[in-house]
Amino acid sequence: MPSYVGAIGTANPAHRIAQARIADFMAGALQFGEADTRRLRALYRVSGIEQRYSVLPDYDLPNGEYTFFPNTVGLEPFPTVGQRMAAYRREALPLATAAVHDCLRQAPSIAPATITHLITVSCTGMYAPGLDLELVRALGLAPNVRRTCVNFMGCYAAVNALKLADAFCRADATARVLIVSVELCTLHFQKSPEEDHLVSNALFGDGAAACLVLAEPLPAPAPSLALTAFHCGIEPDGHADMAWHINDFGFEMTLSSYVPKLIQRGIRQLTEQLLEQLPVQLSDIHAFAIHPGGRKILETIETALGLTAHDNRHAYHVLRNYGNMSSATVLYVLREVLAHATPADHGAPVLSFAFGPGLTIEAMLLEVNHQ
Repeated sequence: MPSYVGAIGTANPAHRIAQARIADFMAGALQFGEADTRRLRALYRVSGIEQRYSVLPDYDLPNGEYTFFPNTVGLEPFPTVGQRMAAYRREALPLATAAVHDCLRQAPSIAPATITHLITVSCTGMYAPGLDLELVRALGLAPNVRRTCVNFMGCYAAVNALKLADAFCRADATARVLIVSVELCTLHFQKSPEEDHLVSNALFGDGAAACLVLAEPLPAPAPSLALTAFHCGIEPDGHADMAWHINDFGFEMTLSSYVPKLIQRGIRQLTEQLLEQLPVQLSDIHAFAIHPGGRKILETIETALGLTAHDNRHAYHVLRNYGNMSSATVLYVLREVLAHATPADHGAPVLSFAFGPGLTIEAMLLEVNHQ
């Protein structure tokens, strides 16, 4: 029997910043001249993003009023990993807690003390004792709750968390699994004119998502998503094109312009491999939850699979309003699918993808339960 995603909650920091304003901050930080600033603003305009959220107010402040970056020309001395991790530790727990409260409000029959498993997901910060133990205290979870941390896997990590939750529920029909993903990507701004860094700085925002995975759906009329199947593929030629490294001044993302082409090359075969053991064909699927790694990635998948922008509307909505929040993002898209599900959608398949370092492509098939 499948397990079910029964509720999804989200939370974002207080600082909502227009994409154009972030472009101005970046141009100033990089000390760009007029021509480079014009090109940078064009990159931000075509990103498909209108606004993003950050735990740092600096991206919306003039130099001289920064609270995290130095108020100097060139932002020197540039913040170290230690300074960024201190900010992560300060900001991650309240954001994660807010996402969990939003999730549990949708499932009033699930008391925090009855949660049997806690899975935390993040690639933008680590410490120990960590976020998992802090959540146990903050949420009133049972001290014997079984904890698992999925760290540093990048944008596809939430899919691996869902795989774990599904396995727990299939092994134990009484399992109640809480997944909490929190990503503070904007802590890791890299002050570099290299194209990979310019693209990364243009895409990533901060957010948290929490979801409940249960061995049975929540009581009607609440909709849920049955976890039907998973499949993972690796595009080895993209090993160096999407990567995530820790350096002296934060976590450094490599996101080359070849990534959409690499995804296009592998996405059709991956979809066929996912569906070949199931009584479902691609033509049967009309609901999609694709990780919006960027506008070009969404457009590439549409071309490869014959989808329309309307098919991808939930991903575009999340990209436009939040940007790419790494692992939390696909949960935001799945929340949109749940929010728009109607009883007429009961039994409808939902195809979902997420991408990350490797180049790894994770796929999953879900099914709407709405009776």
